[in-house]
Amino acid sequence: MSDVTSAPSSADDADKFAVLTFRRREFRVRAGQTVRQAIVQCGLQPEEVLVTRNGELIEDDVLLQTGDRVKLLPTISGG
Repeated sequence: MSDVTSAPSSADDADKFAVLTFRRREFRVRAGQTVRQAIVQCGLQPEEVLVTRNGELIEDDVLLQTGDRVKLLPTISGG
């Protein structure tokens, strides 16, 4: 798992993360930020992915909650 944040400073901080999955990579990000902010933090382009949580499409302005597992799907373009 790729950890995009620094290590938790205390045991209380250890559970304040969400996990984003893109292709076969996982990124652990701090909860409380928007999905868009987390995507950018992971070095990805928000316009190039669709975001799902629990199998449902969500907007990138949704705030990540502790324990969220979000899957990023590449958008398909072309004609």
